[in-house]
Amino acid sequence: MADQYDNPVDADALQARDQRYMQLALALARRAACEGEVPVGAVVTQGDEVLGEGWNRPVSTDDPTAHAEIVAIRAAATRLRNYRMPGTTLYVTLEPCAMCAGAIVQARIARVVFGARDPRTGAAGSVLNVLEHPILNHRAALTAGVEAEACAMLLVEFFKARRGASRPS
Repeated sequence: MADQYDNPVDADALQARDQRYMQLALALARRAACEGEVPVGAVVTQGDEVLGEGWNRPVSTDDPTAHAEIVAIRAAATRLRNYRMPGTTLYVTLEPCAMCAGAIVQARIARVVFGARDPRTGAAGSVLNVLEHPILNHRAALTAGVEAEACAMLLVEFFKARRGASRPS
């Protein structure tokens, strides 16, 4: 079954859109870092409309589920007044974990675009692939590696600063 992502004529436009929204997700990740949270940002779009934004907030909200993806999905669901979001795209700076991948499947998000891979907990191909698992009733199209270096560097710098701050002088 062909969909809007299969048209090669639109490949350049799709790539430009992916870059644009990943830049927004990176800005949200920087906000998370400024708040002392692991720098991950996420955006849910439908076409050229932003439906929801989020950045990591588990520490500040005392909520282990407040990952950037979940925050963005909740905002988009509220905006759409629907818990299902077919035809939407989620942009996130880090490969989703199993919890977030499960939420993506439940929300019926059509496409996920992520920056850096997560070799420890990634559930979009690195450790597991929940988003394309054949037994589940929904699969999301995946695009990996958009702005991967910038996304990874943000995480590296954050944890480097954290390790440096915890060392006695």
